[in-house]
Amino acid sequence: MLKPNTFALTALLAALTALAPLSTDLYLPTLPDIGRAFGVSPSQVQLTMAAYLVGFALGQIGYGPISDWYGRRSGLLVALCCYCAGSLICLLAPSIEVLIGARVLQAFGGSGAIVLARAVVRDFYSGARAGRELSMMGLVMAFGPVSAPLIGGLLHALFGWRSAFAALLAFGLVLAVTVARKLPETLSEKPDERMSLSSLMTGYRDLVRIRDFNLFLLIGAASYTGLIGWLAAVPFIYQSRFGLTPLMLSFSISASATGYLIGTSIATRIVVRTGIVSTMGIGAAVMLAGALAICATVALDPESVIWVTAAVALNLAGFGLLFPQTIAGGLSCSAERAGAASSLLGFAPQVSAAILSAWVVSKITSDAWPAALAVLATAVLALVLWLPLRFKRAR
Repeated sequence: MLKPNTFALTALLAALTALAPLSTDLYLPTLPDIGRAFGVSPSQVQLTMAAYLVGFALGQIGYGPISDWYGRRSGLLVALCCYCAGSLICLLAPSIEVLIGARVLQAFGGSGAIVLARAVVRDFYSGARAGRELSMMGLVMAFGPVSAPLIGGLLHALFGWRSAFAALLAFGLVLAVTVARKLPETLSEKPDERMSLSSLMTGYRDLVRIRDFNLFLLIGAASYTGLIGWLAAVPFIYQSRFGLTPLMLSFSISASATGYLIGTSIATRIVVRTGIVSTMGIGAAVMLAGALAICATVALDPESVIWVTAAVALNLAGFGLLFPQTIAGGLSCSAERAGAASSLLGFAPQVSAAILSAWVVSKITSDAWPAALAVLATAVLALVLWLPLRFKRAR
């Protein structure tokens, strides 16, 4: 069985949290081809992304608090079974409607994986140490967004768009077997009251009454929403604006994702020394700089995609510094409700991201301004929301 403070445990938890970005990034290069295969518009294809985000958000509401009563390991096994079933249906989908529905099931399983992986972190660690663990998980997980678009592009070139879902199914099966054989139950104490709908709602109500928890929640939602809004638009913008092939598109997305890898790597080195709030401030400032750079490239309209790729990488470096710390900070606000806190910290970003990405794609022609302005607005919001945490720390 895996033990805390080991790389093997961190790697497993990182792989579980990587299900979410892999499930979006791996098939990004194939979105235009999916539309052509089913004879539907880009906005209909984008519903496969929005459906995943909505299912992912709704799924998180239940997993966390229920795991506070019944444990993390059994919840993970149920979640992974749902994920694998959804991936299989995606692989065999005969129509865009079936694919959209299967994405919801796939997301429902993926949501449990990430919520319960974070709850396991809170079972073992607290404070800046939890922030460091989540950043280390992010560092390992970052190889997913870096490599997933490239792998997806190669699979698409060799075997067609369905191969992306075959790869996700295989990854889910490997994780299910590993959890069943290697992960111990980490929940040590259960709530005194019996589980009921009223007790679940009471737990959520108690969390949203905590001022700092709300700030961590909103900062994480703002930063994540801008990122997903841009990613949802990228395949259509890059192909219409720069004429990229699916394989070239995958290289560009992977190159941008190296920024996230750099950001999480820096966070693991500084968070224990500087603290969660200060690390978040650095990340918010870097995110804003990246957002301004994205807007500048859209305004200058360069002929090469390299400049946009570099600007997005800078924004993602800030995201890598910021987002894991919002999770650690939120989890630290309520140790006895770690599962419920993890659910809310995942639910809010997914809902806001689903709404924004649907709006951004509905505005797409060859104009990148809607997506660029969405990234800028959310970066500004994240920095503004961080200021009360900084002032409280200073006092």
